[in-house]
Amino acid sequence: MLVDRSRCRSGGRCGTDLFEPTTNTFNGLAGHRLIQRCLCFCLLSGVLSALASFSAKLSLGSDYLRDICESSMGGRTKIETHAGHTHCDWLHIPLRLLCGSLLFTCNAVMWTLFSKALQNSPTSARATVTTTASNFISSAILGRLTFGETCTTVWWVGIFLTLCGLLVLHGFTPQALPQGDGKKTK
Repeated sequence: MLVDRSRCRSGGRCGTDLFEPTTNTFNGLAGHRLIQRCLCFCLLSGVLSALASFSAKLSLGSDYLRDICESSMGGRTKIETHAGHTHCDWLHIPLRLLCGSLLFTCNAVMWTLFSKALQNSPTSARATVTTTASNFISSAILGRLTFGETCTTVWWVGIFLTLCGLLVLHGFTPQALPQGDGKKTK
């Protein structure tokens, strides 16, 4: 297979010569590293997606930040500042703005990593499902730790089936269809 190396940035191996179209598999150790990079990009993309959702819930949610502020201040929330307001009455506004900017930052980095995962993945389905599973699990962990949310049994069955599908996708290597010798079969 001829590869135009002038388009390669590193001057080394291009991504196109790591993939063997006749067998539809990645070649050797370099191909294995490419799949490992794809997996890392997918997992990080899913975690950043969950962090973006978490930031949106904090910045747009009712009074989560004010409640967090009051619980972290302990008994000191009764100390009034100017005009009868407490520290938490005004502190939640910059915290909401910070969470809003974190939302946009996490989304931008998440899409960048997901694009890299798609570039390094043998199939787009593998990258998409891995990122989605990482997002679901990260969201469940963040929801449980910060908001005390619980997931129903149906949710856990669904995530279990998603993970089973992931095992099938990551363990499955597509095989090329056998090439005929030009003769038609009847």
